[in-house]
Amino acid sequence: MRRGVILLVLLLFAILAFSIHTVWNLLMLLVIDGSEDAISKSELPAPGSSRVNGRPQLIPKIIHQTYINESIPPVWQDAQQSCLDLHRPEDGWEYKLWTDDKMSEFIRDEYPWFVDTFEGYPYPIQRADAIRYFVLCHYGGIYIDLDDGCNRALEPLLSYPAWVRKTIPTGISNDAMGAVPGHCFFMRVIDELKHYDRNWLLGYITVMGSTGPLFLSVIWRRYSSEGLNEGDGRLRILWSEEYQGFSWSFFTHHLGNSWHGADVEFIFWMARNWVFLTILGFTIGGGIIFFIWWAYRRFVLKKAPSDIPKWKTASIRSRFPFWRRASAQKEYELVSRHEV
Repeated sequence: MRRGVILLVLLLFAILAFSIHTVWNLLMLLVIDGSEDAISKSELPAPGSSRVNGRPQLIPKIIHQTYINESIPPVWQDAQQSCLDLHRPEDGWEYKLWTDDKMSEFIRDEYPWFVDTFEGYPYPIQRADAIRYFVLCHYGGIYIDLDDGCNRALEPLLSYPAWVRKTIPTGISNDAMGAVPGHCFFMRVIDELKHYDRNWLLGYITVMGSTGPLFLSVIWRRYSSEGLNEGDGRLRILWSEEYQGFSWSFFTHHLGNSWHGADVEFIFWMARNWVFLTILGFTIGGGIIFFIWWAYRRFVLKKAPSDIPKWKTASIRSRFPFWRRASAQKEYELVSRHEV
């Protein structure tokens, strides 16, 4: 009996340990915010400051954006134009709009090993996500979502070998990023894309976990935990105040989320009710453990009297003299120790 209990406890512990190991990087995203890699306001030149001219320019002056074709919807034209106005060709800037046709051609020509995965993505946004990692790795430059406009010139951000922005409530986002060509973080990202090509039933979770911000955040945590986030391989984080909302911020945000489907409402409901869902999850988990324990006692530990050797029965009674077998029932009733 004792051996059986020990085995059951070990089994439950193994299941718990495996579950924690599987979601460890997700758990770490709840407590690690990347503040040690933040690009602080104090180290950034103010808009129009002459300090920007004395800083090293590491990232190439290229702006990358993506869309189905070259007919940008009116809702995003102002945002696109704001970036074009602040980063003109005469100042050394290049603009690349990656349409669906250009994306496919680029992957076929430069990364043929990824063609099957790229063309097999069920959602177009997955291809739009993936291509931004590849073009940053290949050309370098700055990627900007079409629903992000430019509030000021981006030259100060060219001084960091690679950067992304912090997202709420946790992790990093892929809507604005910059890197030198061949930066080791984005090399790691494109190498991992094939391994995360999974279907999670809900479209929103599938996109987020296979190519989107959740995927990028998990790779970031793994990259950092392996000690690679230092030196030239360091990935800097642009926090919310430097991202948007203030006069010194680099970007403005416009209406977006064009790829969101009906399942997003359910995901957002879960986010709003995470406390309830956490309690519910622990309750269900506890119920499952209780059921396993009950089933083990009911079907494994409990044996018919004829199955128990007489010597073992005597041994049990000698160890527990205060328990007496009831003649007409299968229960044990508690009696005085002095009656033995």
